[in-house]
Amino acid sequence: MKVTVSRKAHFNAAHRLYRPDWSFEKNDAIFGKCNNPNFHGHNYDLTVSVTGEIDPETGYVVDVKILKDFIKSEIEDAFDHKNLNVDVPEFKNLNPTAENIVVVIFDKLKAVLESNLELSVTLYETPRNFVTYSGD
Repeated sequence: MKVTVSRKAHFNAAHRLYRPDWSFEKNDAIFGKCNNPNFHGHNYDLTVSVTGEIDPETGYVVDVKILKDFIKSEIEDAFDHKNLNVDVPEFKNLNPTAENIVVVIFDKLKAVLESNLELSVTLYETPRNFVTYSGD
């Protein structure tokens, strides 16, 4: 029997959507106000869901305290109050779109979770705009 355990988290970060190999005009046409050279910010909300078998000894799929600590150390400490383009190495050569951010978050968490656990991450850039990645 598989059960999914979820934890919500939050971080604030700035970013700019652009490609340095494109002209300002092309970036502006594709990314609009998200191409602001002075960056812009979001209050990101995150839902991390872990699916697996219930451990017969503990009754847990995953200890939520451990999941909370992983989210803090791997995501919140790395992204909160940061400029994603400037301060986060994963985005040095990767455009920090919501799609790319959720994949980076997934990869960072998957690397520290037990390999038998399935992971899904949903990132809300705004209350109405969100992306989900499950490693597919």
